[in-house]
Amino acid sequence: MELREWLTKAWDTVFDDRARGVFEARAAGHSLEEAGARFGVTRERARQIISEGQGKLAFMADSVTPTWRAVAQQVGAAPAVRREDLAAALRAEDHVILEVLLAEAGLRAPRTWAGPLRGWWTTDPDELDRRLSRLVDRAPVRGDGLDEEARVVGVPEGVDVAELLGDPRSRVVRDAASHWVRRKLRRRDSAYLHLLDAGRPCPAEELVEPMGVTSVAAAREGLRRDDRFVQVRPEGTWALVEWSHLRVAPYGNAIEAVVAVVTEKGPITQRALFRQVRQVYPVSASRLRQCLLSDQIGRTPDGLIDLVARGAQPIEEPEPPRPDSMAVRGDVLGLRIPVDRDVLRGSGVRVHSWLTWRLGLRQTPMRRTFATAGGHAPLTVTRAASFAQVSTLRRHAIELGVVEGCVLAVILDLASGTARVRHGCAEGECQTSLVDSPSGLDETPCAPHAR
Repeated sequence: MELREWLTKAWDTVFDDRARGVFEARAAGHSLEEAGARFGVTRERARQIISEGQGKLAFMADSVTPTWRAVAQQVGAAPAVRREDLAAALRAEDHVILEVLLAEAGLRAPRTWAGPLRGWWTTDPDELDRRLSRLVDRAPVRGDGLDEEARVVGVPEGVDVAELLGDPRSRVVRDAASHWVRRKLRRRDSAYLHLLDAGRPCPAEELVEPMGVTSVAAAREGLRRDDRFVQVRPEGTWALVEWSHLRVAPYGNAIEAVVAVVTEKGPITQRALFRQVRQVYPVSASRLRQCLLSDQIGRTPDGLIDLVARGAQPIEEPEPPRPDSMAVRGDVLGLRIPVDRDVLRGSGVRVHSWLTWRLGLRQTPMRRTFATAGGHAPLTVTRAASFAQVSTLRRHAIELGVVEGCVLAVILDLASGTARVRHGCAEGECQTSLVDSPSGLDETPCAPHAR
């Protein structure tokens, strides 16, 4: 006799309504306490009902089909097997009573981060979870490639992988493009898949939307922190490190390229230097001229470019024209700085290179620091290869009550090495109603109209 011929009959004759109800509740995923409460019994009594039922049914099955346990365990050795497939292997009906026998044979529902996988059985409840973890380790995964990736790690066909990955307890999440990305790295994973789809380097502006960030700066910062990405210079686009076909300059900036060529080819004429640098790092001639101000680069007595470390004399920047926004009297320099959004949010302030030239910062990189009063951080003036900059003035702007459109006056005393910052709007042109108290600035040469 086959199990199919008597299993459902046993369900109707061996078990009473309460026992059947408890088994059905457990099969539906209810706890022992919940299953017992439906029939007014305790959790322990519900457990006893199940245990007694399993033993009674197994004893009867042994007399009908002695090999049923071996068959169930052999088929159930897979990470997850549908109940209907086990029923077919046992030549039994796909009925809830079959779960009583499967539990008696040592099979359990596979455990996952989303809870037990109901309707599926296995002799190793943790194996499916291990394979799902290997699948997650392969993330990011394209949405249309999920089934193939699941097959590669051995997740049985028919398991609803997308539903399991979509559980809030999963380590991956579906992004805006319906790809599966790691929850903690979702933005960078989305950028990776976008570049993979594009098949070409992309500017950071193009990656803002896929990454779900609010600014280009945030996109660049995320890409910089991930070793899967590389910036293609000098274009500034972003590519994947794994793209072996892409020729990426090994230099982080133009100065690195210039120093590398001079190190290998120097002493060298300026014209030849520029030509060879452009072959490996295509930038403009004006940018390359700025690089000659590097403290690593100098000129030999016969006019060739070589390394300072090899005896060349440093090349100093010639004096640029002084802008109207800057003034000088003796050892005191004054400059007027318009207050814009960057000043108010704390960014460094770009200034004309005449200031750094006047301060003696005629090579790059160089800086000079000035002490300030009132507990402020020192004010630093920096000369880099392509710009000159004053450190943040945000705290000064806040304390002075200036707004966007106002002017700050910065007074640098070269003799004492100190700096002062004042509200520098001309009378009648201020964007605020602020009226300064006397500050003694009348005694200090500074920019016109500074107060």
